[in-house]
Amino acid sequence: MILVNLQFFANNDGKTEKATPKKRQDARKQGQVLQSREITTALVLVFMFIGLRVFGSGIYTELSGFIKKVLEEYVKNEDLFTFAGLNKLFVDALTVCLKAVAPLFAIALITGLIAEYAQVGFLFTFETLGFKFSRINPANGIKRVLSTRGFAEMLKALARLAVVGIVAYLYLKSESQNVFNIMDMDIMAIAAYIAVTSLNVAIRICIALILLGVLDYAYQWWEYEKSLRMSKQEIKEEYKQTEGNPEIKSKIKQKQKQISMRRMMQQVPKADVVITNPTHFAVALKYDLKVSDAPYVLAKGQDFVALRIKEAAKENRIEIVENKVLARTIYETVEIGEAIPPELYQAVAEILAFVFSLNGKSRAG
Repeated sequence: MILVNLQFFANNDGKTEKATPKKRQDARKQGQVLQSREITTALVLVFMFIGLRVFGSGIYTELSGFIKKVLEEYVKNEDLFTFAGLNKLFVDALTVCLKAVAPLFAIALITGLIAEYAQVGFLFTFETLGFKFSRINPANGIKRVLSTRGFAEMLKALARLAVVGIVAYLYLKSESQNVFNIMDMDIMAIAAYIAVTSLNVAIRICIALILLGVLDYAYQWWEYEKSLRMSKQEIKEEYKQTEGNPEIKSKIKQKQKQISMRRMMQQVPKADVVITNPTHFAVALKYDLKVSDAPYVLAKGQDFVALRIKEAAKENRIEIVENKVLARTIYETVEIGEAIPPELYQAVAEILAFVFSLNGKSRAG
């Protein structure tokens, strides 16, 4: 029997939770993004070889024409081997070469930008350019080489080598019959056949590398998600930094509630009447034409708060009237400081008229 320690497969650093949006955003700002350079490289190569297949004849014509011009015209110039003559030859040669290969450079640039943008999007950061001692530390370098990632990179290199060998072998094997026919060709035809065959092999190899790049992208995604994993403690700390400490926020809310309650209770002695449920709800109303055309709510509460309001009303000799439906309706529909709605005018007016008659008060309007 072979005993296997299952802890070997466990995540020993405790980072078992998926990364939060903030962690992903911070990682992106630092240049840590999901991308596969294998796909980008393979796409650039395949489109460059396709471009070479398309523009190859033009490039050949351009370069061969310049060489012919050098052999026929430049050599007749007596100043060719002077500094000015060599400088002119160098500038002309560089101009012709750049003009000839400009389409290939454009294809490589555009393909690379599109491939990178498709994977990463627009990202501009200087974080990756900063100096880090860990990058030149030999110990860290050895760890990277001997790590899982280093092993994966070695496997990818071997896979690329195998793909190149297999694809090249299979295509050249299919062309083996044509190889014997080059004996009957002239030198230009042989050169053209070799060039076309080489391009066909290269394009097929690049297409195979693109398929390999898709697998690499899947691995990079797994590696990327693994590197962003967080522990439960890290998530708690992040929440505290972004949302604030829950305990502190709870204490602040409790304090604010106490202050609001104290201010509301200070308004109860100014009320004209307190309407109750009688035990569950209590609403303190005030009618003052200088403040509002209709009675408005000074305080309201449920259960314990309602009891406090009634106690304050008794202490200040404010009339308490029981009306279950009206008390609950005002509590649920009218906020503190707001006037009662028109549909409650009649019911509230009757209560206020009764209270004012008891206290000998009068109200205009």
